[in-house]
Amino acid sequence: MTTRAPWRPVALLAGLVLLTSACGGTTKSDVQQQQQSSAPAGTASSAAAADPNAPLKQGLKIAFLPKQVNNPYFTIADKGGVEAAGEFGGEGKEVGPSDASASSQVSYINTLIQQKQDAIVISANDPNAVVPALKQARAAGIKVVSYDSDTAPEGRDIFVNQASAEDLGRTEVQLLAKQLGNKGKIAILSATPNATNQNTWIEFMKDELSKPEYKDMELVKVAYGNDDDQKSFTETQGLLRSYPDLAGIISPTTVGIAAAARYLSDSPYKGKVKLTGLGTPNQLRKFVKDGTIEAFELWNPADLGYLASYAAAALASGQITGAEGETFKAGKLGDYTVGAKGEVLLGKPTVFDKSNIDDFDF
Repeated sequence: MTTRAPWRPVALLAGLVLLTSACGGTTKSDVQQQQQSSAPAGTASSAAAADPNAPLKQGLKIAFLPKQVNNPYFTIADKGGVEAAGEFGGEGKEVGPSDASASSQVSYINTLIQQKQDAIVISANDPNAVVPALKQARAAGIKVVSYDSDTAPEGRDIFVNQASAEDLGRTEVQLLAKQLGNKGKIAILSATPNATNQNTWIEFMKDELSKPEYKDMELVKVAYGNDDDQKSFTETQGLLRSYPDLAGIISPTTVGIAAAARYLSDSPYKGKVKLTGLGTPNQLRKFVKDGTIEAFELWNPADLGYLASYAAAALASGQITGAEGETFKAGKLGDYTVGAKGEVLLGKPTVFDKSNIDDFDF
């Protein structure tokens, strides 16, 4: 996809929100493996132990199931996952719905079970709606890795998280507060009402705003653009009509922040209403350069998909089971350790502004 630029340290940063890709594999007839597949996430099954020295299996089939296809964020992430699959001799592909509704991914999971994929890598539109289908996949010996947006723990083996949800939520507030001088009314433009990652970040945003240093900042509304460009654009317009004295917007979704920037850039609010959130350098570069956006943040989505692909392969090859403390190698990204509740953290995000945005190409 692109040369991976080094992450530069960002004060108080380590967080989360939007792009896609695929890979995985193992024999599915062994009853013990089926028992392991249905074991709670992050706990090693008594029927099978991890073998960190086991080679990655060749020919693994790994399917990436993003919240929605044709979403720039997931397109990049899944391309990174397919690239990783090619590195370890697997076959990766991206499939998924065009809309981000709660149950839109279920039929795709059922199809992937029939296709006998070795692993499914999913960013859940709803943490619970996909669980029954994912349980069936795990019972069939298919490994399940969630990425970007988690499922309920019983639906997967491992969750590959962009960064700490708490740090991400808090740093979004800190980034906007710095631009506003800690004063003014603000709004949040989220994705879907049921998105696990969005809701988790928003809860930490609200908690951060409750601190004394933000007493002069007021969260007036959380709006939902459903990760749809036109609806996000309309929601931005509605926020400004309802709150003409709005000082800033946080949009922790790549679709939302791009749509909001497009509206603000061609309105009297340009430069007056501060906008930050999660986006990619390529989609927001022009808005940073024309002054619509001062600064925003994100991790490299291609690396997220790449890491999820290697995690899926490590599971399917028996190198790990999803238990806390297990380690595996993720190609060019190096070594990773499974944390509590089966979570693997990619690392810290980067803040993008005029000083560095041209250093990145994704």
